[in-house]
Amino acid sequence: MSELITAELVDLDLSAETKDTAARSLAERMAAHGRVTDLEGFLADVAAREAQMPTGLDGGIGIPHCRSAHVTEPTLAFGRSTSGIDFGAPDGPADLIFLIAAPAGGDADHLSVLSTLARQLMDESFTGALRSATEPGRTAALIRGDAPAEEPSARAPEEDACPGTAPESAPGTAAETAPETAPENPAPPAAPFRIVAITSCPTGIAHTYMAAESLEKAGQAAGVEVSVETQGSAGFKRLDPQLVADADGVIFAHDVEVREKERFAGKPTVDVGVKAGINRPAELIAEVRQKAERGEVSAPARATAPMDKDAATGDGFATRLRTWLMTGVSYMVPFVAAGGLLIALAFAIGGYTINKAPSVAHHFLWTESTSWAALLFQVGSVAFGFLVPVLAGFIAYGMADRPGLVPGFVGGAVALTINAGFLGGLIAGLLAGAVVRAIQRVGIPPVLRGIMPVVVIPLISSAVVGFLMFLVIGKPVAALQKGLTDWLSGLTGANAIILGVILGLMMCFDLGGPLNKVAYAFAVGGLANPNEGSLKVMAAVMAAGMVPPLAMALATTVRGRLFTKAERENGKAAWVLGASFITEGAIPFAAADPLRVIPAAMAGGAVTGALSMAFGCTLRAPHGGIFVVPLIGRPFVYLLAIAAGTGVSAALVVLLKGLRKTPLTRTADSPTDGAAEAGVTAAA
Repeated sequence: MSELITAELVDLDLSAETKDTAARSLAERMAAHGRVTDLEGFLADVAAREAQMPTGLDGGIGIPHCRSAHVTEPTLAFGRSTSGIDFGAPDGPADLIFLIAAPAGGDADHLSVLSTLARQLMDESFTGALRSATEPGRTAALIRGDAPAEEPSARAPEEDACPGTAPESAPGTAAETAPETAPENPAPPAAPFRIVAITSCPTGIAHTYMAAESLEKAGQAAGVEVSVETQGSAGFKRLDPQLVADADGVIFAHDVEVREKERFAGKPTVDVGVKAGINRPAELIAEVRQKAERGEVSAPARATAPMDKDAATGDGFATRLRTWLMTGVSYMVPFVAAGGLLIALAFAIGGYTINKAPSVAHHFLWTESTSWAALLFQVGSVAFGFLVPVLAGFIAYGMADRPGLVPGFVGGAVALTINAGFLGGLIAGLLAGAVVRAIQRVGIPPVLRGIMPVVVIPLISSAVVGFLMFLVIGKPVAALQKGLTDWLSGLTGANAIILGVILGLMMCFDLGGPLNKVAYAFAVGGLANPNEGSLKVMAAVMAAGMVPPLAMALATTVRGRLFTKAERENGKAAWVLGASFITEGAIPFAAADPLRVIPAAMAGGAVTGALSMAFGCTLRAPHGGIFVVPLIGRPFVYLLAIAAGTGVSAALVVLLKGLRKTPLTRTADSPTDGAAEAGVTAAA
């Protein structure tokens, strides 16, 4: 494992004038030494992190940082600016710049080193040594902790005294004026005020640990015991429950949701962003002490739904309903991908009659391809069988946390039993969550609270949900599901084309967001009971979802001068992402220029969805893009539909960008980009 920072990653005369050019200058050093594989991709990740929150800190420090798939190992580059660079700190420009790069799955050892550095930045002797350093090698050693922050100083005068002698006390010192006898019954010292704190930031690398260090130092200065739990990239070690129980107050300094927040309920609490923990820790400590004096405490502990924890207080029911449903869908998708692709592979190897093969538990020949195809089909079918229970269980989890899991899974299993299908799973999950939330609102004697989440809530909620699903609403939902299945089976002509347009628009509107997921979930739900209509819907949804990244890739190829250098690099990756049915590959383009990219993507998606339905294309796999072409019914015209939509989107985005008078995207990614954008502006 390489060292976190070396002399080659140190620039003691950083000439950059902006934070973007500073990050680029330091990142180029990382790339030159193999620490970064894709410079532009890494810088885009740094810029995205910077957009979440400025990384400038009081005291002349800038810490641009990110976790990125383009980083080979945790790395730090340091630059010292003579003129200062604005990183958004309240007290002005930064002269000490630390570019911190962590891999997407950074290991705990190196991330702990980065956290140690973050704490050191709060030490004035450390930053002072960096400002006075003259050699890159010593600077790197100082940052790694291999060299002391201060050179050894001259001996203090007392060291010249003779061994064994004590310095004389000056008149009036404590030695002379101390009382001869101590009080017989001294009063016990007052117990210090005790605070527990949580610090966290989006990447969990720098701000998390700097806020912790700042709060601990402020606590020492104020005579307060401060214990901090850092919820960083390397995970977190929970504070001792007894420490939490004994605490007099709580401080949350965070920019991401606090994990297991319910541990701190019922105590005086201050809840702020992580930068407040760095910049004004003394104020936060004083504020929580004042709340304790006034008797202000947070709400008592209650099982809070994971999707409700970060919801704004003004969120309406429709917003919360969408997040609950998306929770279920997000947990269901891995089962869809695994089960669906296994089934697709089985069909590819053994043909469409493989679903009639006997159980491989009783009949399996190692040398026969049909046996292997049967194995894949049966394993995939088992995985697919979890779709509805997982959907229902995690919708309930999104509403009511872990107590909702048991009734949710039970309700989903009942939905399968009575053939209520995907719709039954949706309703079962919502029912289970609602029942658990209702039970949680009932006042319970303290002696019974310990068994509520383990025995009482699962027992009562499962019984209620089972009763409702079997005897009250299950049969009507099953009839509705059958009607929907029959409708999909009979889709022809104009109705099929209109549905294809709607699904194409939904897939391309938010590029992997809620509407995209709703359309995808609708298509996948049909695969649970496949028929001609549901297979057409799946084909249209996947085709439309491939269009946005493919269109952006094509546009950057034919009219590269309309795009920044970073976008042109992203365009290369978009070819693969689009071909693999990863709609999110178009997000960097939409984020930079949404008013042109999103309408163009929607137009192309609508064209592709309509053509796919009109051509009668079918698809048995829930994912895979062009890699599952053998499983597509009428593959040639299917690819033609994708090509047509891609061409429409690419042409529209090129047209819209070419008509603009001033570019909406950033234009100064590099000198080359600036020249290219200047040419576009002149041409417009």
